[in-house]
Amino acid sequence: MTTPPALLIAGHGTRDDAGAEAFRAFVRELGRRHPELPVAGGFIELSPPPLGEAVGELAGRGVRRFAAVPLMLVSAGHAKGDIPAALAREKERHPGISYTYGRPLGPHPALLRVLERRLAEAVDPSWDPAGVTVLLVGRGSTDPDANAEVFKAARLLWEGRGYAGVETAFVSLAAPDVPAGLDRCARLGARRVVVLPYFLFTGILPDRVRRQTQEWAAAHPETEVRSADVIGPEPELLDLVMERYEEAVKGDLRMNCDACVYRIALPGFEDKVGLPQQPHFHPDDDGHHHHGPHGHGHGHTHSHSHAH
Repeated sequence: MTTPPALLIAGHGTRDDAGAEAFRAFVRELGRRHPELPVAGGFIELSPPPLGEAVGELAGRGVRRFAAVPLMLVSAGHAKGDIPAALAREKERHPGISYTYGRPLGPHPALLRVLERRLAEAVDPSWDPAGVTVLLVGRGSTDPDANAEVFKAARLLWEGRGYAGVETAFVSLAAPDVPAGLDRCARLGARRVVVLPYFLFTGILPDRVRRQTQEWAAAHPETEVRSADVIGPEPELLDLVMERYEEAVKGDLRMNCDACVYRIALPGFEDKVGLPQQPHFHPDDDGHHHHGPHGHGHGHTHSHSHAH
């Protein structure tokens, strides 16, 4: 019997120690649940271990084939460019390894169920959903397609659940921001709002969402505002990662390329069409050369490393 390909989890990275540890604990739990598979995980930027180290760890365990799954909700610059470029670099570093690449998690029904739970935990049980407006807050990106994915999640969350509405905002790089999103809810007549962070784990950005929500609520006592928790390492998330792994192993991949800024000239983003994808510079990755035409000598928090 042939050994199944290993599972490599690619994370975004965060300056928040608790957020980075949540990712590492999630990877360990996946490994515990699937003793038949070598499992490793690493980050594109900001936190250890870098993705290259995780690939090196698998290669050191004799792994020749692996499937990489991006632990990301939307397909922004990291999933479209940084991770494939980083994996291509690792293939050069470790001759003889091969890999397939899975797709981001997306607004999967299983994750929508978790979001629904988070809402239920945040509201008063006596509240009628028809009187509650939800503000779903995504990370935010310079990639219009990635931002559109958050709107898709909001619509899917609204469908059939009876809430007054599900509005959308972003914590960085895209409008509307959290205060503007809350203003919009209020202008639509919302008396009760639940702010729902569209994030997998705790971190600096979800903390910022909560803080901005509290500041807005203090200035608008006429609106009742609650903050919901992040998705977290739920069983649904563990199962979904394995579903993405199976897809990648079988080669059943349906990446959304219809609105991809690297393929289609979207208004204001025409300069990105056909851009080569470069790996993100990870400060902890010793094998990276910081110079030459493609070196990115910057460890930044935002999600575009392409237009260079």
